[in-house]
This record gives sequence, C-alpha cells and structure tokens, in this order.
Amino acid sequence: MDISVSSSTTQNGASGGGAAAEGIAPVFIKQILYSPEGNFSLYGITFGMVSCVCIVRSIDVSSTKITYCLEDHSGQIEAHYWLEEGDSTKAPDIMLNHYVKLFGSVRTQGSQKMLMVFKMIAIMNSNEVCTHILEVLNARYKSEEFASKGSDTYPTNVDSMNFNSKSSGDDSLGLEGKQLAVLQAVKNNISTEGISRKELQQKFNHISGNELNSLIEFLISEGHIYSSFDADHFVSSE
Repeated sequence: MDISVSSSTTQNGASGGGAAAEGIAPVFIKQILYSPEGNFSLYGITFGMVSCVCIVRSIDVSSTKITYCLEDHSGQIEAHYWLEEGDSTKAPDIMLNHYVKLFGSVRTQGSQKMLMVFKMIAIMNSNEVCTHILEVLNARYKSEEFASKGSDTYPTNVDSMNFNSKSSGDDSLGLEGKQLAVLQAVKNNISTEGISRKELQQKFNHISGNELNSLIEFLISEGHIYSSFDADHFVSSE
C-alpha cells in the first residue's frame, strides 16, 4: 500500500504567505527530502518543527554530536543530536533497528536535507506507528483545507496547527513547537548553574530576544523551569 504524501505538497507550501514558523507537523521522510529550503511548510502554513516515526538504522557517536540514519517506508535521512559539552549520558535512550519518534527541525547542509533533533523517544507500542501515519495524512488534508479557503482564514496562531495526537503529546507535557524546544535545551544542560539566557539565544538564533524571553517566562510560570543562582540561568524542575 502506497501511503506516501506527494512531494508537491511541501513544494506548493513554499509560496505561501508568511505565517510564523511554529507548531509541529507530523511528516514522512520523503516530505522532508523534497521540501524547499527553510522551515517546513504545508500549503503555505509554516511549522517550526516536524515529528517523524522511523527505524534507527545506524548510530555514530562523536565528541560533539550523535548522528543517526533514520528510515521509514518513504526514504532515509540523517539526524543530528548535539551533545552538551560532549556529555553522551544525556543522549536519547534508543536502540538500533527499533522504532523511535523524533521531534526536530529541518536543516539543509550543502544540498542534503537533515534533521536537528530536539527530542527522540523509543516507541514501545506498534500502534504509535499507525497513529503517526494517520496524523501525517490528517495534517496534509487539514493544511490543504486551510489553504483552499484563502489567507484570510489562516489560523492567527500556527500553534493551533499542531497535528500530533495527545497520546504522543503527553510526553511533551502539552507543550508545542518552540516551547518544547526551549524546555528540551534547558533539560539537556546538566550543569549545577543551569543554562544561561545567552546560551539559549545562541541555540535559537532564529528566535528574537523578546520572543525567547516570553517563552522562558511561560515555562517558569507553568513550573517547567526555574532560575538558579541569578535571573539569567535556568534549570529544569523535572
């Protein structure tokens, strides 16, 4: 059964109006490989992150990052997980030739598409693979529906276009897009003083300083992170 989404889906999205890059789009690898440069888009709706369900075919550990070769029914792609100060103990707990669910952003290196991993978790229930396929198809049709109604009917907050199911979202504490990415960066830092505001800005240089401050304040108000020895260093409360 061919359940691949046509590559033209993402290519059509490249010409869409400038919606903010937020929210998480469930995708197949083929959609990433055929997507235009920049943030991933579906019918003009731009997403800050994507989620994939894949099999891990290889794992290559270096001093600064872990490189994964991931595969689904539609293709293969490399994904990179950057280590905090070379600390591999914070690497995702996954195994070769097993399914994982990945949250990350799409990058282009030379002419090659790749994924920057924010979060990767092992899949223990095969139903999650089928669920992901349905989420991908739902995202495709919902995005096409919004696009067909014209730009006036686009959602004002693209976070509302987070198509991932609540069952998979439970592990991300109900957070979406940039919120999840910033929280994960704070969690990945294991130093006693925590990660600094400056380090976060360097990691997410595509996010403005004001927006990053708002994301930090939101995570503090929700109890996910707290400031450590001063107001510019943060640690996870989990």
